[in-house]
Amino acid sequence: MTRTDRGLAVAGILAVAAALAIIWAARLTIPRDVYVSELGAQGMPTAQWFQVALVLIVIGGATIGWAGRRIRSRPRILGLWTPSATLFVASGFFLIASQVPCTPGCPVPYGPGFTWPDFVHTTSAVIAFAAACWTILQCAFAVGHRVLRAFSLVASISVAVIAGAGGLMSLLNWNANFGSRLELVATTIGLAWILVFGVVLIAGGARAAAVGSGVASSGAAGSGAAAHGDQHLVGQDDEAVDLALVAVDPPALGVGAHGDEVLMPLPDDEGALGA
Repeated sequence: MTRTDRGLAVAGILAVAAALAIIWAARLTIPRDVYVSELGAQGMPTAQWFQVALVLIVIGGATIGWAGRRIRSRPRILGLWTPSATLFVASGFFLIASQVPCTPGCPVPYGPGFTWPDFVHTTSAVIAFAAACWTILQCAFAVGHRVLRAFSLVASISVAVIAGAGGLMSLLNWNANFGSRLELVATTIGLAWILVFGVVLIAGGARAAAVGSGVASSGAAGSGAAAHGDQHLVGQDDEAVDLALVAVDPPALGVGAHGDEVLMPLPDDEGALGA
């Protein structure tokens, strides 16, 4: 990971952390149970803050996604494109949802309360959330990054089950108060996953840089030792010697003991030496 990528990951972490804090602070100011999207509904006192939170999520998702663009998913169906590409899609639809707030109460896009802003906002939010869940699932089977895989697997199952239950309660208009709480929990898990994603990227980049530095240092030390060794081998302690003739035992060389000769070719001579 380059220094620019690490900087983008840090900026994304700060943006998503701020968004999560804003959403929870806004939710705590409302004395009744509301769905997360309703925090940004027209006329709500938290509408502007919620819009800021969505924009921060877009910024954080895009920057962290770019920093993690080299991560790949192992299964073929999940590896058709990178998790970063899916996170970019989620960020884009979150941006649409931030610019088209729903009407008061955020009614589901059917029935007498239906409006086109509600349809655009709800559809964009659903697609963004689904894309985010797919990103988490892709990272649950990513190549390497054991910590990210473990957390992503738990997060993907949790978000899918909790958000799905909350969404069904909203569509069926059944126990919607409890459903809104489930949606807030699913949103929190999803944003927490983006934070973990960014932290893992930074930690992995720092670890790779440390390993690279250690390898470079070892290589430099090895080169110095090799140079010193070469210098010792060809240093002033070495002296030229004359060629010496050493008598050998012919049977030991596998030749006849009587009248046989062993020919020793000399590198720089054309003849041979008989021993």
